[in-house]
Amino acid sequence: MPSLLIARRILGLLSRVSLWIAGTLLVIMTAVVGWQVFGRYMLNDTPNWAEPLSLQFMSWFILLGAAVGVRDSVHLGLDLVHHVSPPWAQKAMDLVSLTLVAGFGVAMAWYGAKLAIGTWTATIPVLGWPGGVDFFPLVLGGILIALFAAERLVDTLLGVEIVADTATPEVV
Repeated sequence: MPSLLIARRILGLLSRVSLWIAGTLLVIMTAVVGWQVFGRYMLNDTPNWAEPLSLQFMSWFILLGAAVGVRDSVHLGLDLVHHVSPPWAQKAMDLVSLTLVAGFGVAMAWYGAKLAIGTWTATIPVLGWPGGVDFFPLVLGGILIALFAAERLVDTLLGVEIVADTATPEVV
């Protein structure tokens, strides 16, 4: 199954890049908000671009981080019933859950694209960007969530143990 290994490597790279982008945007957003506070209270001149730009960055790092969380299986969950169930029931629960998550990712991407197209002619007032840019994180985040859930779904069907690529510890 060399094609599965190639796909896993590509998705792993995509996950790492997404995590790095999310982390970088979090740091940049923090600096932008810091500049906004400094401008408001020290210079008495609030930069009007800071808030909409920080919201853009926040949308990106939240949705990219959520997608990485799907791949690494580190989202919060109530696993009590899962852990006390027999293995066949655990697998069935995992398959249903991952199918729903993949479907949710596809719906996010689809409807996010429709929103982006529908609002493209509007303008984000302070930034001067097309309004559809607001929905790009929803589209890309949905695509990544669907891809990563599909990867985990295949792993579950094949009986492959899922190991997180990132060093995110999971508390059990």
